[in-house]
Formats: sequence, structure tokens, C-alpha cells
Amino acid sequence: MGSRKAIDNSGQETPEPPPARSRSSCGFEASHELEKVLSDTEKPYLSRLRQASWIELKLLFRLAAPAVMVYLINNSMSMSTRMFAGQLGNLELAAASLGNQGIQLFAYGLMLGMGSAVETLCGQAYGARRYDMLGVYLQRSAVVLLITGLPVTLLYISSKSILILLGESKSMASAAALFVYGLIPQIFAYAINFPIQKFLQAQSIVAPSAYISLGTLFLHVFLCWVVVYKIGLGLIGASLVLSLSWWIIVAAQFVYIVVSDKCKATWTGFSWEAFSGLWEFVKLSAASAVMLCLETWYFQILVLLAGLLPNPELALDSLSVCMAVNGLMFMVSVGFNAAASVRVGNELGAGNPKSAAFSVFMVNLVSFIIAIVEAMIVLSLRHVISYAFTSGEVVANAVSDLCPYLAVTLILNGVQPVLSGVAVGCGWQAFVAYVNVGCYYVVGIPLGCVLGFKYNLGAKGIWSGMIGGTMMQTLILLWFTFRTDWNKEVEKARKRLEEWDDVKQPLLQ
Repeated sequence: MGSRKAIDNSGQETPEPPPARSRSSCGFEASHELEKVLSDTEKPYLSRLRQASWIELKLLFRLAAPAVMVYLINNSMSMSTRMFAGQLGNLELAAASLGNQGIQLFAYGLMLGMGSAVETLCGQAYGARRYDMLGVYLQRSAVVLLITGLPVTLLYISSKSILILLGESKSMASAAALFVYGLIPQIFAYAINFPIQKFLQAQSIVAPSAYISLGTLFLHVFLCWVVVYKIGLGLIGASLVLSLSWWIIVAAQFVYIVVSDKCKATWTGFSWEAFSGLWEFVKLSAASAVMLCLETWYFQILVLLAGLLPNPELALDSLSVCMAVNGLMFMVSVGFNAAASVRVGNELGAGNPKSAAFSVFMVNLVSFIIAIVEAMIVLSLRHVISYAFTSGEVVANAVSDLCPYLAVTLILNGVQPVLSGVAVGCGWQAFVAYVNVGCYYVVGIPLGCVLGFKYNLGAKGIWSGMIGGTMMQTLILLWFTFRTDWNKEVEKARKRLEEWDDVKQPLLQ
């Protein structure tokens, strides 16, 4: 389908504005007001800061609150699946955790990372009010991710051999592979869900996804109970229900896009243009994927290394509980990651450098404060957290010993993912990928292996090294963000949109 166009007074074609959307209009007006307040040097500094903070907090929480809810609920589906598996026995808990953290997170990181390319483009295009470009970006991203899902499927099919090759026991690898086989349909749900999610977030449409995810969570828990306990399908049944739940979310969100008036200007139907410019999109998606995959796989490697320790079942059980809690709390940061990406992308696309810089400051401050609170709660509940997953006292003691490391990780997660969201909003994925390689894989993992195996510190040593890598990466991103020239970033955003518009535009003639 062709894009909706209008002719302005100068004879130029401009994208037709969306139908009346008071919320979006208010968002653009608030964004313009924020830039005006920050630029008004006649007002006292504290007065400008107070007024700007109030404007930014309203914009931020309107995005972050539903986004946090979406990611928390989606993570809760995965965590509840592991809980059902854990009630079958310690082997089943370890197998589900190994399959989830060791194999499934590979696909999650890859697909979410590649989906971040559409987040950069849609966020900046929406800020520049080039609404017709968003639907094509969504479809182009879905095509690229669906094709990527094919080799990932082969990885899932080979998961048993891979885990044995990595040193896991045959019984553990067999049980984990059984769980992974049921997650194969989930790969392709990811391939469609993440572009849809970023498409909606770029337009500040987040609440519908939250309601859809919440309804699906209740259905998921019920179906897990029926399939695992009543029908008795065990691990494979639990993972198949998880795959089905993700497809329900995808279908419901797509129906919303098609029928909602809020997406009429940005979704004009399926188009053959989605199959054009794929190679350019693959290159941008690859940079995004490398950036996020290196982060996602980092703690995935922690779980795999734990499987090589003496008494691997206890190490995996205790780590899986801590990683489940970390994953749940991490979703709060990911929600702010999404909000940061949208806010920065929109402001750069709209040509508001001061607003973009101020948004970066506010979103990091709020996320960091929340992370401190999370860490305090975890430490206060360190002796009882594990009983939500398994009734074993030995596991509970091991989890209690690891909780201080979990608390430090949560505090770092209050800043690091948000800075990654800023990077996506600005299009810095390639730079962050290099930083991640150095900090995580040159420093963090080798240091963790030395502490864990050579000095016999076990899971604590592995985790300590990886915390060091995360801290190093966070400090580098903080320094780079602090030194950013936001006027130059506005100009880069304008050039990027022109470049991508050229890829698409000849097909409309």
C-alpha cells in the first residue's frame, strides 16, 4: 500500500498527521514545552529544573509504567513455568532453568537485539512525524527476524548434544533438551512480537500490550496447571504452554494494531515494500543483535559455568533461583530501557537536543532509585526467597549466601540497561557492542572463571568476576553518555531518517 501523503503550502509532500489522538498530541506538546523550559535562560535554574522534571516525569512514567508491567508479566510467564517444573523435583527445576537460561535466552537475546533496530528507526521517525515509515519498518523487521529464526531452530533441535559438549551430564542435558523442544514455536513468536512491541512503544502505545500480557498470564498459569499436573505432560507440556502463551500475545497485539484508530496513520496494511532494503536492515539489526546478545548471554554463561562446578545440581538450583529473581527485577530496568529509547529517539527525531539530554538524566536517576529499593527488599528476604521455587533447605541456604551478589547486580541493573536504551535511541549499537565484548568477555568471564575454579570460590567467584565486567561497562557508558554532543545527535538522526527514507521511497513512485 502507498503511504498517506498530504501537500503543504510549499508544494512538498508531507506525511499525513494521524487522526485525532489527544494523548499523542499532548505528548508532542509536552515535548515542545520541555525544550522551551530548558532553553529559557531568563528563569532561575532551580525553577527550570523543577518544571522540567515534572514534565519529563509525566512523559516518562506514561511510557515506563506500562512497559515495566509488560516485561514483568512476560518474565513472570517464564518464571511461573520454571516454578511448575520445580515442583516436579530438583532435577526438573535444574533442567528447566538450564534450558531456559542456557538455550532459550540465546533466542531471546538474538531476537530482541535484532528487534532493537526497528526501535531506533521507529522512535526517530515518529518524533519527526514521518508516520508512514513505521509500518514498513515493522514488516521489514518481522521478515528479517522470521528468517533468522530458522537457524535458531536447528540450535534448539541440537540442544542435547550442545549441552553434553559443554560438559553437562547426560541426564541433565536430556531433561533440559526435552524442555527446549517445546519452546521451538516460541522462537517465531519472538520474531513477530518484538517488532510489534517496538512499533507500538515508538508511538507511546504501551498500555494495551500490558493488558494483553496480564490476561495471557492468568491463562498461562491455568493451562500450566492443567497440562503439567492434570494431563501429566511434565517438562515438555510446560514449555509448550509457554510457547502457546507467546503466540496469544502476538495475535492479540496484531489485532489491536489492525482495528485501533491510534495506528491508522502508522499501519496502512501489508506491503511488498517490506521485502525491499532487507540487506540494509539486516546490517542495522546485526549491530543491535550483537549489542544486546552480548549482554543477555553474559549471565547465561554464568549458568552454563555453574553446571561445571562440583555438585552442579545444587549450584544450578541456587543460581536459577537468584537468576529468576534477577530476571524479574531486571524487567523493571528493561521497562525503563524501553522508555529511555522512546524518549531519546522521539526527542532526537523532533530536533530537541536539550530535552534528549534531560530525559537521559531523569530516566537513569529514577531507575537507580528503584534498583536500590529492590536490592534492600531482596536482602531482607534472602532466607525465604527460594521456597517459592523449591522446598529444599539446602538450596535455601545456598540462595541466602548468593543474595548479596544478587543485590549488587540489581543496583548495577538500575543504570546499565537504561544506558543501553539510550544507546538504542541514539543508534549507538555498534559502539556498545565493542564495549560489551571488552568488558564482559575479556574482563568479566575470565575473571569469574579464575575466581570460581582456580580459587575454588564456586558460584560466588564466577558471579564476582561478572559483576566486575558489568561495573566496568556501566562506567564506560556513563562517561560516553556524559560527553555526548546532543546537537550532533539530532543532526545524525535527521540524516539517518533521510537515508532510510531513500531506501523506501523509490518503490512508491
